[in-house]
Amino acid sequence: MLVFASSIIFKLIDIQFTNGDYYRELSENRVFKNIEIPANRGNIYSEKGRLLATSVPKYDIRFDALAPTENNFNEYVEELSIKLGENFNKPSEYYIKTLTNARINKNRYLLIARNLGYLEYMKIKNFPLFRLGSFKGGIITEQYTKRDYPIGGVAQRTVGYERYDDFGNVTRPGIDGAFGPKYLKGENGSRLSQKIGKGQWKPVEDFNQKEPRDGYDIYTTINIEIQDVAHFALLEQLEYYEADHGSVIVMETSTGEIRAISNLGRTSEGKYYEKLNYAIGESHEPGSTFKLMAMVAALEDKVVDTSDVIDTRNGVLSFYGRKVRDSKKGGYGKISVAKAFEVSSNTGLVQIVNNGYEKNPEKFIDRIFSMGLNNQLDLELIGEGKPIFTHPSDKKNWDGLDLPWMAFGYGISLTPLQTLTFYNAIANNGKMVKPRFLKEVRSFDNVIETFDTQIINSSICSKETINKVKQMMINVVEKKHGTAHNIYDKNFSMAGKTGTCQTEYWKNSNLYISSFAGYFPAEDPKYSCIVVIHKPNKTKGYYGNVVAAPVFKKIAQKIYSETPVVQEQKFLNEINILKEDGNDTNPYYMSLNSSIMPDLSKMELMDAIALLENFGMKVIIQGKGKKINQSIKKGKRIKKDQKIILRLS
Repeated sequence: MLVFASSIIFKLIDIQFTNGDYYRELSENRVFKNIEIPANRGNIYSEKGRLLATSVPKYDIRFDALAPTENNFNEYVEELSIKLGENFNKPSEYYIKTLTNARINKNRYLLIARNLGYLEYMKIKNFPLFRLGSFKGGIITEQYTKRDYPIGGVAQRTVGYERYDDFGNVTRPGIDGAFGPKYLKGENGSRLSQKIGKGQWKPVEDFNQKEPRDGYDIYTTINIEIQDVAHFALLEQLEYYEADHGSVIVMETSTGEIRAISNLGRTSEGKYYEKLNYAIGESHEPGSTFKLMAMVAALEDKVVDTSDVIDTRNGVLSFYGRKVRDSKKGGYGKISVAKAFEVSSNTGLVQIVNNGYEKNPEKFIDRIFSMGLNNQLDLELIGEGKPIFTHPSDKKNWDGLDLPWMAFGYGISLTPLQTLTFYNAIANNGKMVKPRFLKEVRSFDNVIETFDTQIINSSICSKETINKVKQMMINVVEKKHGTAHNIYDKNFSMAGKTGTCQTEYWKNSNLYISSFAGYFPAEDPKYSCIVVIHKPNKTKGYYGNVVAAPVFKKIAQKIYSETPVVQEQKFLNEINILKEDGNDTNPYYMSLNSSIMPDLSKMELMDAIALLENFGMKVIIQGKGKKINQSIKKGKRIKKDQKIILRLS
């Protein structure tokens, strides 16, 4: 017994003095710890400062029923219950019973409310008893942040959103996820909390041990107005043609800045939403939009010229038992290389490529590769699809069909953004720029980092080739035989190429991908755009000119009517034409830098408004009709902020 008693005394001394600090620290760690407080994630803005994504503070309110004294609890419990009942539309008796039972059962973590906004939280915080604070009133406040998207589901797959996996971990695709770790995340804070059992922790103080530092804000290249028209133009077309999914991208030609990007997929109920980022992630056979790349290669290698004549052979060619057909029965007869492109003759392009490179297919593929088409764009956004090409050196996969089939966009794969990047390079006189989603990073008004244009390829081909294919792309829209003549508009110029190709043809012969890629204004491109629509209802239409091209036109039309830079170019082009014709009496003949009022009577109202607003004038419209009667006469001097009334009749 003496030995046993001595052992106990020894152990007590050892615990108290020798290892006392260790055990005290262990006890503290088990009872107290710093709980991490997530920092507010930075905001995401459009190019003009419109909010695309923001972190909104949310609050959970709980109650420590043992914190108030007996007197305080009895004095305020009824008043508190009345206030809670009024706020949450429940009888006060419910809260009297709930709060009283919590005190009897020694509940120190009773849930009062979840997911409150700041104003609601401040209101409840000042209710009777709660206003005494956490120690005397028992109120426990738990703050967290929730991502909010003011523009809703528009561009959601590109802007990003909160997504949770099966284990409750949050992931963020798009811009929010790609730039989150470096810029948006911020630095978390901490708050000392005490364990109150069952894995629950209660804050010890009313203040934080370490305040969180909010993340930086990022300003994207997205233009809300262009994004809006792109989204709804695509949606309208998808709904009419009952298509499976589609995407549209608008890029600024010189900078590569993405002004709009929309991705809509169909639900089982026939509704559309931002399902997947098809524009960036979906690599598919491009079909006839690839004829531009094939034509550039052939012209650059001088295997043909635009004036050479091609026999379309009644619209049918055979290769190893497989047939290539033109959309026009009987073919187009003997036509020029340029016209073969403009009418999108499959047999014409196949002959150009096959005859020119049959003995040396490596030359064609190497030319394609030299323009960067086999490389990914190295985007910051996760999930870019890979370009797929077969090279003649790959003996296992290369066969006699690869070269002719490649000429009209089969047997290869590109994403819509990769295709658009090439078209944008043509519009940019051969300079291929990397698509860009960010303009700058800010902390309040301080600019932390800016992002400049990155050049992928300074010259994809010669200026001579560029000029030839540019004219052919203009003819696709403007010539009556051009495949996109249906979207021609005398008020503004466009250039591009239609695309129609079968997809999943081994399953069903009625499945198509309709597309259109191009740029505008045709003479001096400011924007490039691609529209891709998958699996439209064949009975309603499936050709690229009727399914995809009208979306392109709506976007171009909107930008023309609302973007001063494009409007200015439009009028300058018209002025230059009139100067060359020697017609200086036409109402369009005026310098946009002068201060002389032109004659508006023969102009379209939309054009007149755009022109006057470019001068900085304030335009007032009165009446209805097409004829314009202007309050300031032709030839009068005008100035900025001056009012002008346009009376319509």
